[in-house]
Amino acid sequence: MNPLATRAPLRAGPLPRAYAPTVMVRRSLKPTAVSGMRMSSSDSKVRGNRSISSSQKNQATNGIFLAPQAPHIRDLETAWTHPVYTYDQMRDVRVAHRSTKNWADWVALAAVRLLRWGMDTATGYRHPPKGQENVSKFVMTDKKWITRFIFLESVAGVPGMVGGTLRHLRSLRLLRRDNGWIETLLEEAYNERMHLLTFLNVARPGLFMRLMVLGAQGVFYNGFFLSYLISPRICHRFVGYLEEEAVITYTRAISDIEEGRVPEWANMPAPEIAVQYWKMPEGNRTMKDLLLYVRADEAKHREVNHTLANLNQENDPNPYAARYKDPKQPHPSKGIEHLRETGWEREEVI
Repeated sequence: MNPLATRAPLRAGPLPRAYAPTVMVRRSLKPTAVSGMRMSSSDSKVRGNRSISSSQKNQATNGIFLAPQAPHIRDLETAWTHPVYTYDQMRDVRVAHRSTKNWADWVALAAVRLLRWGMDTATGYRHPPKGQENVSKFVMTDKKWITRFIFLESVAGVPGMVGGTLRHLRSLRLLRRDNGWIETLLEEAYNERMHLLTFLNVARPGLFMRLMVLGAQGVFYNGFFLSYLISPRICHRFVGYLEEEAVITYTRAISDIEEGRVPEWANMPAPEIAVQYWKMPEGNRTMKDLLLYVRADEAKHREVNHTLANLNQENDPNPYAARYKDPKQPHPSKGIEHLRETGWEREEVI
């Protein structure tokens, strides 16, 4: 699922009142260290550091970002096309937090905090208190940011695929419909993978970073697989809280660019893969614009997973894949029309 949400999870119109999630802003957790990346050629000129340098030629010929190298194929198509966001919609995204309601929510939040600590340690991130953004220990360079983005997105693409796979197998095993959940989960995994491929156009990971990603994926995939078998509800709540952290990360990165703390990205153009995927308009194709699009996607994942966690995992239909009898009533959807409606139950502090 990749469309935009400017608030955290909202309630599906026809669903019971008990399913309605609430949100409020939460400050991010603390952080700590770093790892190795190879930046694009433009960045390598600035840094002059061999450990993070790679030529554009190497990136262009590695077979990842170009069209298939086959004489009879021009390009590949996907079943999922990304909706078009407006600039105002992306700027309207807010940092938000769904308050915990029961022990299951606390388990999910505690797991996210543990994962956040590990990710902060691996990527050298420390979240600054307000007013201390320029203190040296909190400063994030372009290298640290892109390291964090790649590590984050290599993990974020796992839950949707695990959930979609297990629900697919369950549908086959029980000989019954899945009520629309599978496609939404797989689409979310696809969207997160596109984030990763986009950032790989900016920097290519070195051996150490690749080993970190390999280890993290091995542990996280198997852990999430077993957890989803035990409690899909807690797993979706976990992803909702994880996406809250992603919104915090990208919000601070956008702020750093706007405040001039990452001069390398001030006028850096977004990779062509991003321009095509998000249909970025002329005049809005910079690195900052790219982060606005990615943050909007993460905000939608935040909404979707918190909402799915409120549902009966066995029988409730997926409200994001549903066609409603009265489409004029506000309800969760792939679009953003419902965000302009009033009357949603939410607790929010900005």
